[in-house]
Amino acid sequence: MTKAEYEKLLKKIQDKVSQNKTGSTSRFELPKVDIMWQGNRTFFRNFSEFPKVLRRDPEKLLQYLSKEFATPAQFAGDKAVFVGKKEPPEFTALLARYLKEYVECPTCKSPDTRVEKENRVTLLKCEACGARSPLKGQYA
Repeated sequence: MTKAEYEKLLKKIQDKVSQNKTGSTSRFELPKVDIMWQGNRTFFRNFSEFPKVLRRDPEKLLQYLSKEFATPAQFAGDKAVFVGKKEPPEFTALLARYLKEYVECPTCKSPDTRVEKENRVTLLKCEACGARSPLKGQYA
């Protein structure tokens, strides 16, 4: 193998490695929050995407956001309507916290979990590592 061939192969490998690193480190990403304001109401226009991505009950997710914002919320089709003006970063922060508390496995950090009830205890069961952890809140 000549030096030119070797350098060509090395360049090819470096390109492949750099392509892999530019992608996200996690295969799981939350969608971008889409908010619209009308008067004193905040419309969370892409709310219906989040329960699908998180694999959780939309009612529980809306209940969690409503409690954390300390404001009433309701469904309007596939949107959620909140009383008062809320900013997109507030929604993003709360959804990230919900993900950490009610979706991510505390052992392996995998989002592939499901909620199970066993003897009046709500558990988070990881489908990746098999760990079972109790959940503190009621919003899973």
